[in-house]
Amino acid sequence: MMTEVETFRLMGWTWDVSAAKKYAASRHPGGHLRPRHWAGLLALIDIDQAHAELVDLSEPLIAVPASPRGGPLVIDGWHRIARALREGVTELPVILLSKEEEYACRIHGGSRCNGWA
Repeated sequence: MMTEVETFRLMGWTWDVSAAKKYAASRHPGGHLRPRHWAGLLALIDIDQAHAELVDLSEPLIAVPASPRGGPLVIDGWHRIARALREGVTELPVILLSKEEEYACRIHGGSRCNGWA
């Protein structure tokens, strides 16, 4: 029996969220993210509102370095961000994967020679 792989896709990039969760499982959140800073990106994300009502806001988001400068991109937790915004939650826990872990989880998009990862 094949296990379904959970993925996150943004424009031309795709990450294996199932693999990212394995990297994140052994870590404690390294900080917090402010959902309001991410509100503008929600227009690019397909949010199932019924699912968003059921998510656990204490579960850490997973982010990856998203540029050569290391700015984060959330690859797991958009439903939690949507719910937090709706409920006025000001911070959510987040785990930031390393550049190497991001590259290992990336299915499609970019390359090592373009400076990302």
